[in-house]
Amino acid sequence: MFPTKILLATDGSEDAALAARIAADLFTRTGAQLHVMHAWHTVSSTRFESFIRAQLEQEARELLSEQVGRIKGDGGEVAEAYLREGPTVDEILDLAEEIDADLIVVGSRGLGPIKRLALGSVSEGIVHHVTCPALVVRGDEGAWPLPGS
Repeated sequence: MFPTKILLATDGSEDAALAARIAADLFTRTGAQLHVMHAWHTVSSTRFESFIRAQLEQEARELLSEQVGRIKGDGGEVAEAYLREGPTVDEILDLAEEIDADLIVVGSRGLGPIKRLALGSVSEGIVHHVTCPALVVRGDEGAWPLPGS
């Protein structure tokens, strides 16, 4: 009934930080393995492609490392951290399948209907295509844990 493998997908946003806190709490309460991932992708540039790609990858590594540090600070234990390159939703869903995740936890920045239409919503893409339960987190830091828990 409880998940044995939790996949936390993070982008470094405030809602992702709350999702990380919740994932760490779920780890503590259930003993599930906690896997953390960040997906990034490069932008096309004919003149500076290798420089831009290297810079984006370095920033992605730092973001992932920072998130793993926060989880450990919240009392969580990370089984494995993954840095993936490619379309975010596809990479999250592919990794969830690869590790046989029982739960995906992701933050939602709440882009609103216009931005979501133009940019797409990662959390929405996950919810529509996932094959396991997903927890989409949005809200303030005081929302978790629930009162009395």
